[in-house]
Amino acid sequence: MINSQELRRLSMDDFQAKAKEIIEKEGWDYYNYAAGRRWTYQDSINAFERYIIRPRIMCGIGDRDITTTVLGHRISVPICAAPSALHVYAHPNGERESAKGVEESGSLMILSSEASVTIADVAEAAPGGFRWMQTYIFKNRKHTEHIVRQAERAGFKAIVLTVDSPVTVNWDELDDNFAEEGHLNTDPNYRCINLFIDIPEVHEAKASGDINLVKRYLPDQHNSPITWDDFEWLKSITSLPIVCKGILTAEAAKEAVDAGAAGIIVSAHGGRQLDGAPAPIDALAEVVDAVGDSNVEVYLDGGIRSGTDIFKALGRGARAVFLGRPILWGLACGGAAGVKRIFTMLGNELKDVMALSGCPSLQEIPSGMVVHKSYYENREHVSKSAKTCPKCTCKL
Repeated sequence: MINSQELRRLSMDDFQAKAKEIIEKEGWDYYNYAAGRRWTYQDSINAFERYIIRPRIMCGIGDRDITTTVLGHRISVPICAAPSALHVYAHPNGERESAKGVEESGSLMILSSEASVTIADVAEAAPGGFRWMQTYIFKNRKHTEHIVRQAERAGFKAIVLTVDSPVTVNWDELDDNFAEEGHLNTDPNYRCINLFIDIPEVHEAKASGDINLVKRYLPDQHNSPITWDDFEWLKSITSLPIVCKGILTAEAAKEAVDAGAAGIIVSAHGGRQLDGAPAPIDALAEVVDAVGDSNVEVYLDGGIRSGTDIFKALGRGARAVFLGRPILWGLACGGAAGVKRIFTMLGNELKDVMALSGCPSLQEIPSGMVVHKSYYENREHVSKSAKTCPKCTCKL
């Protein structure tokens, strides 16, 4: 673990490098995994380079307000923790420690249904925290219903349904490590404990040798091709708002709005599902446009590594952003203090970008301030006397 003074000196790249040294290889391989040729994973990070900030000047920017609201709940920064499984690889206290860091940051944490500790444990570890609960619609819906009920009892404020994973992807390079030799198969600290419910199927899987339910049982539960009828079922069993995570197109966004989603997380699942899907920042604008005036909030998850990235996402229409791997890096390096430092560092960077761009608050990022670089590549079609570009309506 790295002390607080040293944490303050780390950049995001430093956090990643230090975390790789700290986390055992099995855990690092799991966190760092990306599908196929890793195109979507890498492009989700690189895509922010395609967006340009057109700053205002001489605006007298002093204090900057980086607070916002998500589903009506105010948070101190527009930066939240995305759901990710098995935080125990990064810290022995797992998600309990992550929850403390997010709570101290005054922000939102989405807890993964495949966390390494129980939903109740997380609530107890950070009793004042603001949390949403992620789930899948598992093949056996009793698992989904159990997770929803536990989240309701623990005071979680929304359910986040992952909609981009109808089948288990083929993780050839990880299967042998996890299913045969790794901690996941035998060590009780690495089990997906929130799937351990009292039903015959779970007892049978454990009796067959699948002690932690990850060798065969969990992959089978993920093979659950879902439709919007399943979304309707989920709505029918809870009064909590439901946020759809994993939407990348205008068509899917409109379907989510029509189905009654309260929010949409534009996400490519960290590049771990469909390789060749668009980078979330590229997909963001069409999702925001598709949502229109529906009051459905849109967030971005994927590739955020700096305050500049956050500003660009907000300028393209996101209400807030979510971090996946950087939270795990902070957790590995400093526990709750490391997680908090990730939030503080990015929040400070965001304030700097706001000052340099002429924006005193997140609500005052004007339309047209963050543009695709093609805005400059296609300047020949802009009339010199026009106030807006006649083809793309971007402001001059």
